[in-house]
Amino acid sequence: MEFKTLFAQLVVFFTKLTQTQRIIIGASTAGIIAFLIFLVVYTSGGVSGKDNYKVLFDSLSSSDAAQVIEQLEKDQIPYRIPEDNVITVPAELVYKERIAIASLGIPKESDVGFELFDNQEFGATSFDQNVKFLRALEGELSRTINALSPVASSSVNLAMPKDTLFVSEAIRPTASVMVILVENRVLSNKQIRGIKNLVSSAVSRMHMEDVTLINEEGETLGDEDDTSAFNELSSMQQKFKSSQEKKRERKITEVLSPFIGGTKRVVAKVTIEYDFAQQNTTSEMYDPENVVRSEQSSEEKREGSKPSEVGGVPGTVSNIGPVEGLSSSKTSESYEKTNSTTNYEISKTVSTTKGEFARIKRISAAVVVDGKYETVKDEDGEDTEEKRYVALDESQIDAISSLVQQSIGINSARGDLVSVRNFQFESSRAELVPENSASKANRFVSTYLTPFIPVFKYLLAFLLLFILYKKIISPFAERMLEFTKDDEEMEKPILDMDDDEDESLVEKVQQMRKKVEDQLGVGEGFNEDELKYDVLLEKLKTAADDKPEEIASLLQALIEESTAPDMDSGKGK
Repeated sequence: MEFKTLFAQLVVFFTKLTQTQRIIIGASTAGIIAFLIFLVVYTSGGVSGKDNYKVLFDSLSSSDAAQVIEQLEKDQIPYRIPEDNVITVPAELVYKERIAIASLGIPKESDVGFELFDNQEFGATSFDQNVKFLRALEGELSRTINALSPVASSSVNLAMPKDTLFVSEAIRPTASVMVILVENRVLSNKQIRGIKNLVSSAVSRMHMEDVTLINEEGETLGDEDDTSAFNELSSMQQKFKSSQEKKRERKITEVLSPFIGGTKRVVAKVTIEYDFAQQNTTSEMYDPENVVRSEQSSEEKREGSKPSEVGGVPGTVSNIGPVEGLSSSKTSESYEKTNSTTNYEISKTVSTTKGEFARIKRISAAVVVDGKYETVKDEDGEDTEEKRYVALDESQIDAISSLVQQSIGINSARGDLVSVRNFQFESSRAELVPENSASKANRFVSTYLTPFIPVFKYLLAFLLLFILYKKIISPFAERMLEFTKDDEEMEKPILDMDDDEDESLVEKVQQMRKKVEDQLGVGEGFNEDELKYDVLLEKLKTAADDKPEEIASLLQALIEESTAPDMDSGKGK
């Protein structure tokens, strides 16, 4: 069917409706269109976008916000203030206005960093440069702190003492930091220590304890660093202990569940005692086998005689020396000396051992397993629905204990202990009771119907819509169609009949025509045009008799209208 034909049929159908029906259909159509617009626009976030307005500036101070608004009004730019210190403008003007306003030096109270040194001032003193450096450093630190998600804005003030030549009189720099947090957000202990560490690391000779951190309410943050660090360490140790215990419990369950009959028929609890004390040990070991590193040897030897000495009574003999033939007093001399030095290298090994984070002192494991269930046989030796509980024997318990020890690494020398017990579980005991019809129905529902509950929800919604259509919409439409049919029947001519009555209708029309001709006195040579002329002439005579003045004025108007062209042509001549 073509669109034009369909549209024409809809127009014809709409023209045949009553005023009430048109109002109802129009209101229903408008409601459906409004609902569709709501689904499309609101769910897609089109309305929440607030006419496509985007943020121009946020987190402005009161003075900066006033200057921005004044500039926007001067430029005739529409703006909105959805919340405090936030200004939005149309999306297509965001970047243009942001650049234009920033070129005017607005906002002025924003943090400045090392861009202060982009423009060098002629004649600036060292004091000016130091102040600029301090402002730049404070601004850079504030920008970095503002990058934290809980921080809305921050302010950093540094106190830099003058340098001195005397070390004993040196004063360390200090810092004060104020943070304004986002609503319903707090700084964690790690973040507080991180901010302090950040500031102290950026300034020479500053320690973490030299940094004071407060919030917008004036409360000092990080006063209990030691206590917080201890609590955090304790929490971390407890989480580590719990995770290791859960890990070993899962191992026991995974090892035993295949032949026990599932994870629901075995329960394992593991307790681990840890020693979290960390010890650092430094040891030196000397090698008993010496190695010669260097050796020195020196030898000294001398031989000779001592000259004779002249002595005696002063006189000639003593002056002229010894006389030949006389005994000589000359003595001989021999000297020898040897030195030897050997240096030995003693090898030494220095080792430093850092204690592990957690040392296992003892592991205790308690394991409870369910027994076996055998089918009871009747007198004929055939299986019945009844089952019987059978406890595990000692060899099976020992095998389970051995598996548990090997799976979690039990060390008997360390004092580890594993206890395995066999008990009948209450859940399994309930399974021994023969199922009745109600329990079977519940099991059937939970097994086969529960997974399809989401599908049933959609089916229920479809069923409700179908009932709504059948009970409300369909009867209303049928009633509307009935009203339309009644109107059509009222507009049809009285002689509109079915096809079965066509022949009788023709005969009746012919009879009526013949009767009219007889009454008018016309025969078979009847001319319909002449009859129409006679009837029209008769009507004009009757009208002239009833309203002669009107007929006269009408004839006069016709005469004037017919003679008007001739008069115009005469004037032209």
